[in-house]
Amino acid sequence: MTDPVSWLLIEPGWSVVTEDGKDVGKVTAVVGDSSNDIFNGLAISIGLLSKDRYVPSERVGTIVDGTVQLELAEHDVSKLDEYDRPPPTEEILPPDRRA
Repeated sequence: MTDPVSWLLIEPGWSVVTEDGKDVGKVTAVVGDSSNDIFNGLAISIGLLSKDRYVPSERVGTIVDGTVQLELAEHDVSKLDEYDRPPPTEEILPPDRRA
């Protein structure tokens, strides 16, 4: 068995499997703040005609190179909330610096 790795190494395209090892999709985005080592979760694709689903970090189990194992059964994956992409970062300037 491969040694576990940090969430910081997860990349889009990695396989996503259920707690019993069944392949259920691919990682499409990693959600978190790498500079502060805060992992919020993953966006995963579960099918061509399905919208991406959001997996909160609490439901992410073992991470090994190329694969993320969820702490979910297969029937629970389709019940996950759809992933809403976060809004683009907006810089808020003080009134004296606004154009």
